[in-house]
Amino acid sequence: MQALWMLLGAAFFATMGVCVKFGSAYFNFAELVFYRGVVGIVFIGVIARQQKVSLRTQYPGMHLWRSAVGVLSLCAWFYAIAHLPLATAMTLNYMSSVWVAAFLVGGALINWNPQDKRDPWSQGPLALCVIAGFVGVVMMLRPTVEQNQIFAGLIGLMSGFVAAFAYMQVMALGRIGEPETRTVFYFAIGTALAGLVGMGFDGVSEWDWQHAMWLLPVGLFASLGQLCMTRAYSQGATLVVANLQYSGIVFAALYSLLLFGDDIPLIGWAGMALIVASGMAATLLRARAAPNAPAEEH
Repeated sequence: MQALWMLLGAAFFATMGVCVKFGSAYFNFAELVFYRGVVGIVFIGVIARQQKVSLRTQYPGMHLWRSAVGVLSLCAWFYAIAHLPLATAMTLNYMSSVWVAAFLVGGALINWNPQDKRDPWSQGPLALCVIAGFVGVVMMLRPTVEQNQIFAGLIGLMSGFVAAFAYMQVMALGRIGEPETRTVFYFAIGTALAGLVGMGFDGVSEWDWQHAMWLLPVGLFASLGQLCMTRAYSQGATLVVANLQYSGIVFAALYSLLLFGDDIPLIGWAGMALIVASGMAATLLRARAAPNAPAEEH
C-alpha cells in the first residue's frame, strides 16, 4: 500500500507542475505560491475536520522549521517550473537524495580521525553516486546555458538542496507521531504567508476568471501529493517506496512531451537518467549502511 501512496503522490506533484506551468503565464510565482497555500489550508482543514484530527500541536518549533525550508524549496521549484522544461525542473528538485548523500560523505570526511579503525574509503561508493549525480546536473544544465536559462537552472538545483532538509524533517515529525494531516496543514499556512509576502514585492496580476482556473488545481494536487507522500513515509519507507518517488520524473517527462512539446536534447535526457540512477543508488547504499535511516519524500 505504501508503494501505491508514493506513485499517487508523484503523479499528483507532476500534475501540479503542469498547472503551475500554465498558470505562470498569467500570475507571478509569488501568487501561485500564495494560492497554493490558501487552497491547501481549506482543503486540509476540511479533511482534518472529517477525520476528527486535531490541528493543535505540541511541536510548533519542528513545524516552523519544516515550513520554512519547505516553503523556500517550493518557491524555488515554482520559479524553475515557470522558466524551464517541466521534466528538467522536476529532476533538479529530485536531486535531494543526492544532496543527502553529499552531506553524509562530507560529514564522514570532516569527522575522520587517522586513529579511527574504520576504513576511510567506506564512503567511496556513495561519493561516486554524488559525483555521478552532479555530472548529470551538468549534462542537464548544458541545454539551459545554450538557451540562456542558467539562472532558472541554478534555482531549480537549489530547490532540491533545500528539499533535502524539509523531507528529513517530515520523517522526524512522523517518528514522534504527528499526523500527516497536521504536518501538511502547517506547511500550507507557511506557504500562504510566504506567498503573501512575495506578492508585496512582485505585485498582484490582473484577475481573470478564465486564467484563475489554474489556481485551484495547483493547491488541490499539491495537497493531495503532500498527503500521499507524507503517509507513505510516515508509515516507514522501504527501498521500493523510496525509489518510486522518481516516477514523478517519468510523469513530468510525459507531460513535457505531450502537453508542452519541450525540446530537450539527448544530452539533457541522458543527464536526467544519470541523476535518477545516482539517486536510487545513493538511497540503496544509505539503507545498507543505516537500515533505519530516513529517506526523502517529494
